[in-house]
Amino acid sequence: MYSVEVQSINKIYETAFRKRRVQALNDFSIKVEKGSIFGLLGPNGAGKTTLVKILLGITFPTTGTATVLGHDISNYKLKSKVGYLPENHKFPPYLNGGDVIKYAASLSGYEPPNLEQKVDELLSLVKMLEWKNMKVKKYSKGMMQRLGLAQAMINDPELVILDEPTDGVDPIGRKEIRDVLIDLKNQGKTIFLNSHLLSEVELITDNVAILNKGNLVHQGNVQELTTSKEKFKIKFASELKEELKSENFNKYQIEQMEEDTVLFKLNDVEELNNLIDDLRKAQLFIVSIEPLKSSLEDMFISLIKNSDK
Repeated sequence: MYSVEVQSINKIYETAFRKRRVQALNDFSIKVEKGSIFGLLGPNGAGKTTLVKILLGITFPTTGTATVLGHDISNYKLKSKVGYLPENHKFPPYLNGGDVIKYAASLSGYEPPNLEQKVDELLSLVKMLEWKNMKVKKYSKGMMQRLGLAQAMINDPELVILDEPTDGVDPIGRKEIRDVLIDLKNQGKTIFLNSHLLSEVELITDNVAILNKGNLVHQGNVQELTTSKEKFKIKFASELKEELKSENFNKYQIEQMEEDTVLFKLNDVEELNNLIDDLRKAQLFIVSIEPLKSSLEDMFISLIKNSDK
């Protein structure tokens, strides 16, 4: 089952000035599995905010369809099942942390008999209970982010949409927020994460979608994206001498050779298997074969540059 399903969405903004048409999303489609952490990535102006607004029912697509938790985005009732943390959110400065959570609960129509206990649980979860009675005008940026995450979960949502949740948070705080998101996932909730901190996204997301200029550049598993399908580091049981310089291995591209380790650049998995067969025939004993990984940031930059060509 999919928590979010977007089919061939186009979103065009028309401006009165010079009657310009801006295509924010172009034939865009994604599917987000229930109980997963999904990362939405892209440079400024890629269309990320437009997509989030469409999923929240703040704006609507020009063409195409979208469903959230099995309901069409035009169904206002689904909002009670969604939690949202916007980027650069603001809370009334005269409220304290606990009051902000209660205010969010009333806005969402969530008024359980044990509201005070629920507020304390959420503030404890984000390490903010100590500052429950402090006015938010005295909060740091990191404290505001933690409070924002807590208010997004007050209605016990099935889907949590987070826009830059770790922005302004110190490394320890980011680790704690990651742990919270993983715990929510383990509870069966779906996390839709929009962030420019690619190192953070890489650590916790199951799948990501990369946008550029309104187009879907790539969608897939993070491990698949960051694992090179061309380069393999092979470690041998003993030091290599002249074996790999023989005619049997001239057809393979060697990028780097150390005492007992060789980096091969291969075309595909079939060529890898042919190489392994040749290595065994040459009686070279293999200790390990490691496909090289690049960071999500490296892959992101590469995909964006290629899409701009």
